[in-house]
Amino acid sequence: KELKVSILYLGLPMAAALSVTHGFLPPHPGPTVIAGEYGADIGKVLVYGIIIAVPTVIIAGPVFTKIAKKIVPDSFKKSGNIASLGEQKSFKLEETPGFGISVFTAMLPVILIALSTIITLIQDTMGIEENGFTHVVNLIGNASTAMLISILVAVYTMGVARNIPMKDIMDSCSTAIAQIGMMLLIIGGGGAFKQVLIDGGVGDYVAKLFEGSTMSPILLAWLIAAILRISLGSATVAALTTVGLVVPLLGQSDVNLALMVLSTGAGSLIASHVNDAGFWMFKEYFGLNMKETFATWTLLETLISVVGLGFILLMSLFV
Repeated sequence: KELKVSILYLGLPMAAALSVTHGFLPPHPGPTVIAGEYGADIGKVLVYGIIIAVPTVIIAGPVFTKIAKKIVPDSFKKSGNIASLGEQKSFKLEETPGFGISVFTAMLPVILIALSTIITLIQDTMGIEENGFTHVVNLIGNASTAMLISILVAVYTMGVARNIPMKDIMDSCSTAIAQIGMMLLIIGGGGAFKQVLIDGGVGDYVAKLFEGSTMSPILLAWLIAAILRISLGSATVAALTTVGLVVPLLGQSDVNLALMVLSTGAGSLIASHVNDAGFWMFKEYFGLNMKETFATWTLLETLISVVGLGFILLMSLFV
């Protein structure tokens, strides 16, 4: 309101960045779990993901926002419905942490994973044997360890350093844990669904179906994830299920596993519609009708998926 800019004009680029993170970048739960299932190097997934994410966000964010404004101009005149997100809190400027420490805390897991990857690449390039230092680096670069370290740092920078009582910090942590419960259930449900399909022989059937096919495994993973995303709604469930169906094919190919993770993530983002909770959250928060939500959110997700696939295929020519 102070900038006199439409909330949707700011919201679409933000949603693009969040969606790309959801599909491409560890240590977000989706890409992290997919990388583990494929057996891909989490550091390479992060590095390749960042390279692909930057141009994808630019195209799907600022560029698409200008196009969307021409498609549904009335939606950019709405003020949104912030109350739909639940209870809101207001803070005075002096009560908030500094910009630099806030960015550092938020980026710390990415920094740790990237640092571990760089050191590992140097080690492999120079032929340095594994030692105590490299073992520590690998431990710190593990997604779970990086997140744990980042949480402890956040407790200090966002809480202790600001003289917030420990009870309030623990209450905040408890609330945060409760909020990620649904994400854990979704990941567990996705893993269970994947295993049901594998035990039912669907994975082997898909492998036989595409045996001798010239289709790139990267494109196949994207296609299967896209079909499941449209059918099931949940990007995480679609991605995890895709892994179970595609893994039997990988024995016939020397495809880059990090790119397989990214293509699966890209496919799982496509065409968010009425069976996806994100569709309704976006609709309610920005105060849009169904047509406007399809013309903004659904198109945005589809653009991210297709553009992301294009950059992944392009990168596959070089790595």
